[in-house]
Amino acid sequence: MNVAYEAMKMTGLAGHLTGRSDERSNWKYVWEFLGEYRWEPVERKPQLFKEEPPSTGDEQWDALLAAMAEHLAAQLDLAPPEWSRSRVLRTPWFPSSLPSKRMEALVWAPAAFRKHGVYLSVRDLEAA
Repeated sequence: MNVAYEAMKMTGLAGHLTGRSDERSNWKYVWEFLGEYRWEPVERKPQLFKEEPPSTGDEQWDALLAAMAEHLAAQLDLAPPEWSRSRVLRTPWFPSSLPSKRMEALVWAPAAFRKHGVYLSVRDLEAA
């Protein structure tokens, strides 16, 4: 039986993040999504983030998904998905508790992430 490979969509990523309290596993799924995204042909990439993912039940992870979608769209010179506009944190979120990583995130967080209140360094995104 020959099964065609299909990259994870952001809707699937949201499903993996829903109801999980284990941040380590959550980050593994985020890195898996980004890794699969990188290998997709450029014409297929927008299909992975354009559909609105369901809420994860956690506004921080929801804002992260919106920031990722906007960031990925900008890399392709596309407008951000409409659904991403409303997912903005009132209080900034620094996923890392390490002071050095927080400082790095303040300096290197991409514009889309800053806009959504998520301070994650572009270096962390590239390392995924």
